[in-house]
Amino acid sequence: MDFNGPLYEFMDLIGEDHRIGPTHISLFMAILHVYKKQEYEMPVSVYSRELMKQAKISAVATYHKCLRDLKEAGYIKYIPSYNPVTGSLIYLM
Repeated sequence: MDFNGPLYEFMDLIGEDHRIGPTHISLFMAILHVYKKQEYEMPVSVYSRELMKQAKISAVATYHKCLRDLKEAGYIKYIPSYNPVTGSLIYLM
């Protein structure tokens, strides 16, 4: 698997999806960046601070809203971790 497959599929799907805005796209791109850094292994282990920095999201509430929206829209499967040592898990759908 590579970076381009999920990116192209996501971009094709969001064209008609009024729920997805620029912040969602930025967050999804940050997730893809981590996915690439982790050598395309699923699930993607992520940390909110890392994703927020990469996606240029400064508010925690915005970050969580975008994650929830992406999850509810079926673009990702998100499994939160409440442990600061282990990252949350994201599956690209």
